[in-house]
Amino acid sequence: MDKFEKKMKDAGLTEAAIAAFRMNYDQLAGGATGLLPEKEIDAVPELPKLIDLKTSDGADKKELLSATAVLKLNGGLGTSMGLEKAKSLLIVKDNKTFLDLIAEQIKYTRKKFDSNVRFVLMNSFSTSDDTKEHLSKAHKDLIGEEDVELLQNKSPKVDAKTLEPASWPQDPDLEWCPPGHGDIYSSLLGSGMLDRLIKSGIKYLFVSNSDNLGATLDLDLLAYFASSKKGFVCEVAERTAADKKGGHLAKRKSDGRLVLRESAMCPDEDKGDFENISKHKYFNTNNLWVNLPSLKATLDASKGVLQLPLIKNKKTVNPRDADTPAVFQLETAMGSAIECFNDAGAVVVPRDRFAPVKTCNDLFALRSDVYEVTKESTVVLAVPSCPMIKLDDKHYKLVDKLEALTEAPPSLIACKSLTVKGPVKFVKGVVIKGDVTFENEGKEPVSLERKTYENTKEKLGQTNANETAPVGAQPAFA
Repeated sequence: MDKFEKKMKDAGLTEAAIAAFRMNYDQLAGGATGLLPEKEIDAVPELPKLIDLKTSDGADKKELLSATAVLKLNGGLGTSMGLEKAKSLLIVKDNKTFLDLIAEQIKYTRKKFDSNVRFVLMNSFSTSDDTKEHLSKAHKDLIGEEDVELLQNKSPKVDAKTLEPASWPQDPDLEWCPPGHGDIYSSLLGSGMLDRLIKSGIKYLFVSNSDNLGATLDLDLLAYFASSKKGFVCEVAERTAADKKGGHLAKRKSDGRLVLRESAMCPDEDKGDFENISKHKYFNTNNLWVNLPSLKATLDASKGVLQLPLIKNKKTVNPRDADTPAVFQLETAMGSAIECFNDAGAVVVPRDRFAPVKTCNDLFALRSDVYEVTKESTVVLAVPSCPMIKLDDKHYKLVDKLEALTEAPPSLIACKSLTVKGPVKFVKGVVIKGDVTFENEGKEPVSLERKTYENTKEKLGQTNANETAPVGAQPAFA
């Protein structure tokens, strides 16, 4: 561990960051499996539901908001979608980026309630410059505020054979990796921001992902959290059959604390129980509420490090070259901190508070008329439910490819499902109704006609009027 500590100190990382890495490394070196067998947990009984909470009625909203900070996780590049800038800078709706909409929500809330709700972006070393440049141009009033940026730490990669610091002199930057969003706690502590926020009167911190536009600052949730006096509350949603492979909320038998069990933590023999959505009903949305004085006390009691379960990712030192040496990237998840608080709780929220944009299927739907932007700059469904979108990954997985094949998003208001196989170009004036499938077995894109397609399966061929998508189209960044 001494070599890691020296490397981290030489890179200017804080004692809090080093202590958090040490805890992760000790788990790795000690052979911790991270498994949580079914026999050690109970299912979580009924939980309070947001739909039943009207706790903001009669509450002093201005006072509550003035004691609140909104923190958006903004460290991701969206590499799975082919992006090389901060994902939050991708234009998603009405020529606005994720970041624009979030910033406008904050400013609307401040104006409506005459409150100074604080705004913080947790950037990574990969997203900091791009994000601050955009804010300085589009939201100058925010970029100058105190503590608008919390910079995520970085962690040294671990050589999988020797368990020593990975070395890659050809590109030393590749010797480092993000530590996962569980790093939020050591970043808050090590940067001094935790103490500064508390000193300035901030008690409540709402944390969510920047690509989840459903995660808005809900006043009923804020009022409930404040009145509950809990140190930590996790927003959960009810699992469906589509969620059975994902993690779930549980209660640990040994101490009665709430825990999050991910699929990697489940022994093979317990997979049946893990996937039983009638037993384990709830999953974590990654929308969290943290009482900052309680977090400070919990960190102090644990010598500055929350005991978060290790996530061990095995990769290659150069992720784009499978022939380079194998490494471990040691990460933690912020939601797992629920087990670190004696008084943690959870609230069941509607599914629309969990609407992350993880794929181009999500982005395609978001850019259509299925979603609309409100005066509060929130993005809401214009229909009861979002249609099922399945675009051919070979042609639409990356944003630049999606945009090359989308002159304009189609109308999906009356659509139930849309499936696209092969390269199909959407032009202005296309309307999709019911269940529609387009198939193009050719290599060249085929343009749709400007008309309504309803409950149909269309085989498109070279006889159709076709336009080749522009080569090298760039993703629509601000």
